[in-house]
Amino acid sequence: MLAEASLLLLSKMGVAATIVVGVSIIAEKSRPFLAAMVATLPVSAGPAFAFLAMGHDDAFMAKALAGGLVTNMALGFYITTYGWLAQRHSVLPALGAAFLLWFAAAFALKQLPWTLPTALLANVLVYAALIGLTRHFLAARAGALPPRPWFALPLRALGVSALVAAITLLSDVLGPYGSGWLAVFPVVLSSLIAILHPRIGGPATAAMIVSGLPGMVGFAIALAAASILSEPIGRYAALAAGLLITLIWNGALVLLRGRQD
Repeated sequence: MLAEASLLLLSKMGVAATIVVGVSIIAEKSRPFLAAMVATLPVSAGPAFAFLAMGHDDAFMAKALAGGLVTNMALGFYITTYGWLAQRHSVLPALGAAFLLWFAAAFALKQLPWTLPTALLANVLVYAALIGLTRHFLAARAGALPPRPWFALPLRALGVSALVAAITLLSDVLGPYGSGWLAVFPVVLSSLIAILHPRIGGPATAAMIVSGLPGMVGFAIALAAASILSEPIGRYAALAAGLLITLIWNGALVLLRGRQD
């Protein structure tokens, strides 16, 4: 029994790591805005929620997705903090401060009495405000990317594998909200920042990361929809509907950007 559980956990970690590494390579080879749209898809959160659904019922998943929706607002503060500090600082202080603010915001948000409608509305308002506040960070452009360091892909694989393992092993202890909180931890964005900031500089990396703020609105809508649908249609169909929403939303943003360019 223990051997089967360990094999299943390793399989989950391997699948999630493969997805993240593949999408990260696509993001690196794309233009900044397109890279941001790829990176803000539920690349790590999607597998995390999917594997969480394998061990829990529809009601648990509805609450976990609601927890992810509330915590999703903290990612906006993470992105904004990094974007601001990356203009003048190296990767460690910029990324470290962004993490600290993410944890602080996530903790503070957990204390408030949210409902799904208020959490979704708050997400939209927060991201609308942050998009306006960070617009001036988008002007920076990167030159040609230097070669990717050897540890870049293993680092991303390790990060998302650790996230999936933590959610799988701790979900019963953390409960629904805590599991949703952990599922939306910014693994992919953090790994991209850690790799790209030293290679192309803080301002150019910040421009790419900040470009992803509009995509986070679609992710919030997807989390709310999946939470609402988890019990009526089942958690797996609800997660598929949420994924479809993010694909349509980010795809529409790419098409709209193309027309503007």
